[in-house]
Amino acid sequence: MTTLEPGYDTRSRILDAARQLFAERGYAATSLADIASAVGLTKTAVAYHFHPKDRLAAELIAPAAQDIIALIESEFDDEHAFLEALVTFVVRHRTIIRLIMEDIGGADSAPPGSPGEAIRAFRDCIHARLAGPDPDPAGRVRAWAVVGSLQYAVVKTGDLPEEVVREALLAAASAAYGSSA
Repeated sequence: MTTLEPGYDTRSRILDAARQLFAERGYAATSLADIASAVGLTKTAVAYHFHPKDRLAAELIAPAAQDIIALIESEFDDEHAFLEALVTFVVRHRTIIRLIMEDIGGADSAPPGSPGEAIRAFRDCIHARLAGPDPDPAGRVRAWAVVGSLQYAVVKTGDLPEEVVREALLAAASAAYGSSA
């Protein structure tokens, strides 16, 4: 961990360490003791702020959830503007997307009322936005290709600089979607 600025509170330190460790190791492979060690605290101190561990994941996911709602509700001049905003979103929140996709569980098998159900609803809204109203089969396939490639690409490129990932993903998504970058 780096030297902390004055006023950098314990909860923020724990969240930052958890975000980093979840991105490196995965949610299931990271214990509260691991997080405590990374911030120089006891497991009990971490548990005081975040117990059970899923509260920690929920707090990390919350900003991404707010951003996806804003993205879905926003109006865009054209499809490319929406695609660019979507790529920017997934790159900005790629550690959280990994947490959601690989560690919390698949949205397709999520029970009603669970976080997975909300994730599925967001994913389906993005697909509908990309596919448009009453899409033909090719339009449905293109929209799913974009959604799937964005999700998988950001999960597997956490070690690369954001701008490199963003530029390459925008070009790839634009090609799959059938618009020019």
